[in-house]
Amino acid sequence: MRENIKQAKLSKRLIREFGKTNAQFRLIQEGDRVLVGLSGGKDSLTLIHLLKYMQRHAPFDFEFTACTVKYGMDDENYDALLAHCKEYGIKHHVYETNIYDISQKTIRENSSFCSYFSRMRRGALYTYAQEHGYNKIALGHHLDDAVESFFMNMFYNGSLRSLAPVYKAKRGFHVIRPLIEIRERALRAFADENGFATIGDEACPAMRVNVKAPYARANTKEWLSQMERDNDKLFTMIKASFKHIDDDTFLDPKRWNRDDICF
Repeated sequence: MRENIKQAKLSKRLIREFGKTNAQFRLIQEGDRVLVGLSGGKDSLTLIHLLKYMQRHAPFDFEFTACTVKYGMDDENYDALLAHCKEYGIKHHVYETNIYDISQKTIRENSSFCSYFSRMRRGALYTYAQEHGYNKIALGHHLDDAVESFFMNMFYNGSLRSLAPVYKAKRGFHVIRPLIEIRERALRAFADENGFATIGDEACPAMRVNVKAPYARANTKEWLSQMERDNDKLFTMIKASFKHIDDDTFLDPKRWNRDDICF
């Protein structure tokens, strides 16, 4: 029997790119139990609606639950997000934590908050997944996130590193990024077209403590935006380069094929 619930409008291109990524990296398969990190922003909202579409149309069965991590601040209210998920027939749980109280004792004044709260939020998702038997955690990172992370690691950490579409966490389950080949602007367009109210940085607990803004990502995003204005194929070529890596052409001796080297 068909579900008598509301369905979001999804573009054919968004569905096609999502499906292609899932098939290529085998992110979700028969029998999977997937926990989805739902902040209420455009990225995670798009992800849950694409997963709901997949659940209706894929030739295999899987289940997923959206999980919103509550930081433990006095005025946090996710009633609208709960109502949204109910309206669209999406399982949703608000997971209460004391992350905000912990941060008051552990985060340093004037330190960067972005990575700190990201780690704490990820740890809470891991704990919930482990306690409730989920074998995969889905995050809403997109192609812009992957490209920005690549250049941030290069410029600020001296390493060539980005965001993997799937990896195995130390606790045993897999972390997947089904939106990793989709542009951020496509996710923003989805939210706008459907008239979805989104939650932004105003819900972040870091707005309440004396910390510095994550300037590195903002600077990298602006730099990439400037380059894309001059080359509209920029992200297409970067995405292609992520799949064509000649790692023996760099300066790391561990990656050379020493049998091919003549001394």
